[in-house]
Amino acid sequence: MTDFPTLAFIGAGNMARAIMGGLLANGYPAAQIWASEPDLSKLTDLAEQGLQITSDNNVAVAAADAVILAVKPQVMKQVVTPMADAVQAKQPLIISVAAGISAESLVSWLGGDVALVRCMPNTPALVQQGASGLFANAQVSAQQRSQAEQVMQATGIALWVNSEAELDAVTAVSGSGPAYYFLVMEAMIDAGMKLGLSEDVATQLTLQTAQGAATMAAASEFSAAELRRRVTSPNGTTERAINSYEDAGLRQIFMDGMQACSDRSEELGRELGDG
Repeated sequence: MTDFPTLAFIGAGNMARAIMGGLLANGYPAAQIWASEPDLSKLTDLAEQGLQITSDNNVAVAAADAVILAVKPQVMKQVVTPMADAVQAKQPLIISVAAGISAESLVSWLGGDVALVRCMPNTPALVQQGASGLFANAQVSAQQRSQAEQVMQATGIALWVNSEAELDAVTAVSGSGPAYYFLVMEAMIDAGMKLGLSEDVATQLTLQTAQGAATMAAASEFSAAELRRRVTSPNGTTERAINSYEDAGLRQIFMDGMQACSDRSEELGRELGDG
């Protein structure tokens, strides 16, 4: 990193702290990061790390080149509406990591004509293994797009989508995706125990297998489908399991679940935007 715009985090919960931690680990100057939270006592540890802290969101906005909105979607409107004058005066880049709330709603609440990036991160950001989808409105400059990437790549990968509607699909794939893998892990551990393994052995084997498969897929030149084919010997044990999953309609089960997730993401956008 060679350019260090001043960042202001509105809200200092888990996701905000994950991003802050990633930035600091990558050499971002602590003094260039503001954290705003109504209860200053919750920010003591951040101040000890050299971050600027305040209980006044407008103070943080006035200092910032980019403002990261990291409060719960249900309270976003009541938090950001009082910031509108400060945002209009400073004209910082706004980055929202709140699920569901549309760019149109956020821009309206902030007084209009705002450069805004919506981001859909996921919980592995907490261990700097996150995957985020980003959408920029028309007011975002090339430099501001770079700033948004710099912030979100501190916790993993950050990929741009071409339309805001695609963020519902991002939610279905990566936003909610970790829970799908946790469910698969849970099912494999349970099955391993029913096959005679202890809980500890079944758990360790399942987690290491999940990590190994993901690492292997990320490093490989081959698609996931090809990797699966390469470990599925004809008439072997793996093929028997794969055929069982296919016969049970596993692909359609995933499609149905992810469609339901995307639909709910769209619904939440309408509900929260009307709030």
